[in-house]
Amino acid sequence: MALLSNTRPGLALEPALLALRTQVDTRLGELLPEPEHPQDLIAEAMREGVLAPGKRVRPLLMLLALHDLDAHAPGAIDIACSLEMVHAASLFLDDLPCMDDATLRRGRPTLHIRYGEDVAVLASVALLSHAFSVVAAAPELSASVRTRAVGLLSQAIGPYGLVRGQFYDLHGGHQARALDAIAKANQLKTGSLFIAALETAGLIAGCSRADIASLRSVAQEFGLGFQLLDDLNDGKASEHTGKDAHQDRDKTTVVALLGRDAARQQLRLHVRRANAQLERLGLADGLTAQLLARIFAD
Repeated sequence: MALLSNTRPGLALEPALLALRTQVDTRLGELLPEPEHPQDLIAEAMREGVLAPGKRVRPLLMLLALHDLDAHAPGAIDIACSLEMVHAASLFLDDLPCMDDATLRRGRPTLHIRYGEDVAVLASVALLSHAFSVVAAAPELSASVRTRAVGLLSQAIGPYGLVRGQFYDLHGGHQARALDAIAKANQLKTGSLFIAALETAGLIAGCSRADIASLRSVAQEFGLGFQLLDDLNDGKASEHTGKDAHQDRDKTTVVALLGRDAARQQLRLHVRRANAQLERLGLADGLTAQLLARIFAD
């Protein structure tokens, strides 16, 4: 079954998002382990952390790109779901007292508040492991594609991905940093999974190396813009963001370094660069470009 039954070029974004988000949420519920007994807190925490209402930006980005690239692979939704699992697992760790010490996530108490730090850590490790098994078993995709997708996901997570980005954020955030150092941390911490999403879409679609490089550039600009938008929204009340306000109070961010007006100009630059690459790919009017416009609307 096609992820989006209506594949005409003019398909509107909102119906597509609704259809895909519903499919992602349904499939996540099917892929996540069910608690084996009432005291199985690991499985319960995994499901609670992943299935809590969220934007699902990473899987949606991948699936919209696949639609734009006219690639219809039913098994791709499992890989998209694995991206959401990895993202959620990273949040379990980010929120711990030894890291960002957050109390609220997606409008709910963070996992370590609800279940304890031990369960939050173990649930994160279990979820990361489970995400890889989901990719490795994704149906109706060749063994070569699944193997390369595992590699892309590993690169996004590991020592040259979001783990290193979180380290830079923790250990460089409370001292003055140059703009390029902040951008590097943001790219690793936030951009890595966006890169995995779009490179995997290109892999499944059979894109050329040049086109995959363009997709990577879109993801890099998207990731930098997405983190910058998050920094700009940091002072908003928790009922608007679903998480603790002023988490970046003591950190050197682009907003703190340049000021809000200059940061907004930088954000618009990232969006223009992403759109330029989408235009190069012939996707300027596609759903991916529409998603960027929606997320980064002034």
